[in-house]
Amino acid sequence: MSTVESVPQVVAGQPDGAVDEVVTGIREWEVVLGPLPAEATGSMAVRESISSAIEALQANKLRAFLTTLGIIIGVSAVIVMIALGEGARQSVQERLARLGTNMLVIMPGSGNIGGVRTGNGALPSLNESDAQAILAQIPGVVAVSPILNAGGTQVVAGDQNWSTQIQGGYPSIFTLQDWQIAEGQAFDEGDESSAALVCVIGQTVAHNLFPTTDPVGQKILIRNVPFTVKGVLAPKGSNGFEDQDDIILMPYETAQIRLFHRPFVNSIYVQVAQSDQIDAVQQAITDLLRTRHHIRPNQQDDFRVRNNNQIIDTAQQASNTFTYLLAGVAAVSLVVGGIGIMNIMLVSVTERTREIGIRMAVGARGANILSQFLIEAVLLSVVGGIVGILIGIGGSVGLSRIAGWETIVTPQAILLSFSFAALVGVFFGYYPARKAAQLDPIEALRYE
Repeated sequence: MSTVESVPQVVAGQPDGAVDEVVTGIREWEVVLGPLPAEATGSMAVRESISSAIEALQANKLRAFLTTLGIIIGVSAVIVMIALGEGARQSVQERLARLGTNMLVIMPGSGNIGGVRTGNGALPSLNESDAQAILAQIPGVVAVSPILNAGGTQVVAGDQNWSTQIQGGYPSIFTLQDWQIAEGQAFDEGDESSAALVCVIGQTVAHNLFPTTDPVGQKILIRNVPFTVKGVLAPKGSNGFEDQDDIILMPYETAQIRLFHRPFVNSIYVQVAQSDQIDAVQQAITDLLRTRHHIRPNQQDDFRVRNNNQIIDTAQQASNTFTYLLAGVAAVSLVVGGIGIMNIMLVSVTERTREIGIRMAVGARGANILSQFLIEAVLLSVVGGIVGILIGIGGSVGLSRIAGWETIVTPQAILLSFSFAALVGVFFGYYPARKAAQLDPIEALRYE
């Protein structure tokens, strides 16, 4: 049966002119697009809605592309910004991990001399026996090392010289401070007990004292005392405050007997077995040192304990905030793209008012019209999202290679941006689709 013969009762009782408009409109429809779909006799299937939506978009390819451009830019910007934030977060985590995890650092406190308070670290309140007591008496402690250090120490090797930091500690310092050996080997318990004149140097020291030769086995002079280079540390880079590779490590006994000659230490490093034990161990160390230093209940501690895990957590929270901020700024462009979709869909509804009237006249329901226009909006946003994902991944890789910025594209970022793009299509496409579905068929047919 011809589509024209299937005009429903929607125009029944109307003037003959109205019926003629319906019939003429349907004939025009059939000439342009062929026979009408099965909506004349029932509800439009999802497959037919998608097909009609694709045909409508193909009829205005340039406009469809310009509409999706906002979504493309938004999705790609979200992926690039999250990738930058993730890269920065991982870089911060790696640098902080070099400080040592599950670590407590005990440092001297401030003193009060004649009413004048000295700064933190100025009070000689810690000694090697404090470190040994912590290791022997505090449950959960797996490694301890007292630290002696001095900055700005001039070191000579042949005709080269360099000013660097000297640090003395137990062999456990390599584990405590996450040091790795690049060449040679670390000093051991035998070197510690015999106060051997050996040391391990950082990459910066090695490059400046031995620019053309292998440092391992070479002699260097530290305060006119000859030391043998036993190994070279693997590079750590900067921690944001100083060059961590500009250092010389040596056994604690060697540093104490040969160089420093002092009863107090600059700090004590403590490693805890489990992260959930840190607070308890920190409190136990505080109680032990207060007892050993004869500090009364109403007196202030002459030391302070720094929890590295707290520093790491704080830095991670700040980095996460930075990532969310970047993603939020980029998401604004997605919202702008959604507004563009709404504007174009409203224009499309106005342009296709007569078509909508014809569909309704031959039996299409409001839900059919709503689904078609909503699918058009979602298709625009989904296609834009897919293209945006590809551009975002390419942009992240390009920034990493060209600018040298560390970027990490995660599956979560891709899923988040794609889902947001689809939701933008649904949210901003619903109002135009609902407006189309609520059109009066007769008024729509009469629209010019």
